[in-house]
Amino acid sequence: MNKTDVLAAAAALATAAVVLPAQAADRRYPIRYVKKVEVTHPSHRSAWENKDFLKCDDVVLTEEDVRYALKYMRRISWKTYDPEKMDTTGCEGQALVTFKNGRILAMGIEPTGRISTAEFDSKMKSTASPLGFYECHPCGKRKMALLKDALNRADERRLKRMEAEGRIPPGEAEILLKKTRADRERP
Repeated sequence: MNKTDVLAAAAALATAAVVLPAQAADRRYPIRYVKKVEVTHPSHRSAWENKDFLKCDDVVLTEEDVRYALKYMRRISWKTYDPEKMDTTGCEGQALVTFKNGRILAMGIEPTGRISTAEFDSKMKSTASPLGFYECHPCGKRKMALLKDALNRADERRLKRMEAEGRIPPGEAEILLKKTRADRERP
């Protein structure tokens, strides 16, 4: 192998690394076959809502979020998805995605990138496909970056409550809040 072949192979590998996403989507739900995205519940809270972390009123699911999730979601097991064993905000947006073949995918998407799905036919009758559980790290990073203000408000509520309860010394809440906000601003 000569020097030109080595350079060509290295260039091809570098191009492939840039072109191919680090997290591939589920091939059963190709984004190019999406006919319609309908956000049915832009903001929904469950029993798992943790207002110290994030208020569900601050989280709103958009059509862009759903399309982004379809591009990057990766299937996981229930054991990995289980809210009792995995961090959850208790906030979720819900959407229906209609594909050109008539299949409908109901999606519940958390701002952290946890996704649950169910498949239906064009008449909204459940298909034989089991419930699906997904994670989407790029979705979580993207959405949480958009929610910086909401996270800052949640931190402020939590720290002020801790100060009022005497769990941290007076004046410490403001110092911790500034440090947390500064950490969140770093890329």
